[in-house]
Amino acid sequence: MYRTIICAIGMGSRETAIRLLRRAAALVDEGGSIVVMHVIENIPRHHLADIPEEFETTAIIEAERKLVALSKELAVPATVEVRIGVAASLLVSAARERSADLILLSSHVTDITDYVFSSIVDKVVRHAGCSVLIDRRPGQAQEDAALF
Repeated sequence: MYRTIICAIGMGSRETAIRLLRRAAALVDEGGSIVVMHVIENIPRHHLADIPEEFETTAIIEAERKLVALSKELAVPATVEVRIGVAASLLVSAARERSADLILLSSHVTDITDYVFSSIVDKVVRHAGCSVLIDRRPGQAQEDAALF
């Protein structure tokens, strides 16, 4: 199946994170590797004065702690990596750096900002040099279809 999988997990739904990790474990080759990646989006400069200096460090440590614990709980051997920046670009870069052959990420319910700015999923699909698997929440296809 896949030698190296970049499994993108946000800090939203635990159910989604579990589903993604289990899917990655089912798809990785024996002896392959799973990199669980979380990206903390850049904070606009004009907001930095309102945020404590240790915010980024604390956010990284907390995300790593949660993802390592979840990987252990599910017995999914994975490397956890947390980066700060633009999610789509960093996911594509991480896949390139590791010669990954799959990026696994979850879709979300589309909203107006996706039409104006494009979603992370759209950007990853357009720019990835490897296969991209978009995990859809059960029942989401019906919800998305109802938007039109």
